[in-house]
Amino acid sequence: MDKNVNMKILGIGNAIVDVICKVDENFISKNNLKKGTMKLIFDDKEFRLLLSNLKIEKTISGGSVANSIVGLSQLGNKVGFIGKVSDDDLGGKYEEGLKSENVEYFYSKKKEELPTGTCLILVTPDSERTMCTFLGTAGKINETDVNVDVILNSEMIFLEGYLWDEGDPKKAFDKAINSANKVAMSLSDKFCVDRHKSHFLDLVKNKLDITFANEQEMISLIDAKDFNDVIEFGKNLKKLLVITRGEKGAVSILGEKIAENGVEKNLNIKDLTGAGDLFAAGYLHGYLNNLNASECLDKGREMSSKVIQQIGARL
Repeated sequence: MDKNVNMKILGIGNAIVDVICKVDENFISKNNLKKGTMKLIFDDKEFRLLLSNLKIEKTISGGSVANSIVGLSQLGNKVGFIGKVSDDDLGGKYEEGLKSENVEYFYSKKKEELPTGTCLILVTPDSERTMCTFLGTAGKINETDVNVDVILNSEMIFLEGYLWDEGDPKKAFDKAINSANKVAMSLSDKFCVDRHKSHFLDLVKNKLDITFANEQEMISLIDAKDFNDVIEFGKNLKKLLVITRGEKGAVSILGEKIAENGVEKNLNIKDLTGAGDLFAAGYLHGYLNNLNASECLDKGREMSSKVIQQIGARL
């Protein structure tokens, strides 16, 4: 069978191996980390030092969009992924991990200067996750890594804000967006939004067909006073905006059409890693298979509710 048969969706994101570790509150404060956020680490030595003090629970082929794409594959969609790894031990594991989930991997790895990207996911007893990401070679994705033919053969591409965190990826992003049939993107993280506010606002207003964000990210993006400002912005946008609101559930806005749903009660929450990624997977599954807005939100909730009752971002 030809590799380039029409795919439902192609993810383009940071190819990062998730390394999940349980820690106590003390570890977070001792290492000057801010609980519940993501810290980018640029120094290989600093990263290795952190890792040396930890006991690894498990490793998974991760990255935000990759998690969503795996969820979409598990729901029976034909999916692909582009993300940069190095030809090293973790790079090999990364590729195997995706293939085992029936994700077509459109990237040929070679030996890079930097190692394959890694994300330490530190889970505290309250199930909150604090991430330390060493992007490694993942953050060096460039135009030549993005295959236009694959993009043209996908109904939609799905991008992540995390990929905007370093120079060259912006060009890869633009090339992908300009070739795509439809573009969805997750804003990823409030730090990303704060760092790239004008770029992200331009993307949301002018380039994206679907934007996924949480409430804090949207409030930051448009400097809103409260959530009503976000609703107004969404109505005027005339493009699909999907916002998760933690315990308040989720809302989708497309012009005057607003749909919302609540959260499932009485869940045995173990780890919030991947909640947003799997919500996006469920929602996009609904969207790509022509479900209505409420059904899309419900599918998102169903997927995220499942994933938070286990350790890690995979079902």
